Amino acid sequence: MPGSQARCRARDRNNALNRPEFMSLNQPPRQQAAGETRGGSGSSASRDSQDVGGAGSDGGQKEGQRRPEQDCMQLNPSFRGIAMSSLLAIDICLSKRASVCVGPHGSGAPVRSMVTLLALSGHALLWICGTLFCLWRSNTLAGQEVLLNLLLALILDVMTVAGMQKLVKRRGPWDFPPGFLDYMAMDLYSFPAAHASRAVMLSKFLLNHLVLAVPLRILLYLWAFLMGVSRVLLGRHHLSDVGCGFALGFLHFTLVESVWLDSPTCQTLISIGTLRWSPLI
Repeated sequence: MPGSQARCRARDRNNALNRPEFMSLNQPPRQQAAGETRGGSGSSASRDSQDVGGAGSDGGQKEGQRRPEQDCMQLNPSFRGIAMSSLLAIDICLSKRASVCVGPHGSGAPVRSMVTLLALSGHALLWICGTLFCLWRSNTLAGQEVLLNLLLALILDVMTVAGMQKLVKRRGPWDFPPGFLDYMAMDLYSFPAAHASRAVMLSKFLLNHLVLAVPLRILLYLWAFLMGVSRVLLGRHHLSDVGCGFALGFLHFTLVESVWLDSPTCQTLISIGTLRWSPLI
């Protein structure tokens, strides 16, 4: 017997699993050990309660024991996520660098007032009020038809951009609080750029329905482009906001042209709006 015990102790001593750096391999999992200790100490609990709680404990053990590949999936994001995060970071960095007219002491301070005036020329209230005044003063059926469709296009642009901004809720690169005119036009967030969308829609609309000389046509295209640039220079929008605003403005123009209201329909709407409509008997 003493010889067999000595051989057992020598065998245990030579076993690699008994070395200190491999002791954790011989220990049971914590949850299993905790369950065994609870089972040994709580022998007075009933079997029915153990059966009821068995499913919950198994689910908790499965949830607690995460697989290594699941951890790797969280630690290693997909290529699409990395690309989107990188593009977003580049967009924010370039937009902040381009915001030279933000403060009164920036590098673009000398032209800040001119850039602000240019951005004001594309405000929604200015164009809606101007269109209503021209519609009130117009005496021709063709002019009223064009002006009423322009008014509907402006309202469509304001409502669509306001809905998308409310849905996305993206702040600008410098997160300025919206002013009074912004609240009136529902231009509260950054994405998409309302001025850029409106400028593209107006330029395409005017070029399509007005006979203009070549210099005026070039000037109108230049105004639409500078409208989006002015919003970036003032720190109100990111570059991606302006790009999406340009695309949205072109989409608004296409939609208005596809559902163009003819002259009789416009006259009916004008008569209803001016309370001069009489029902047919």
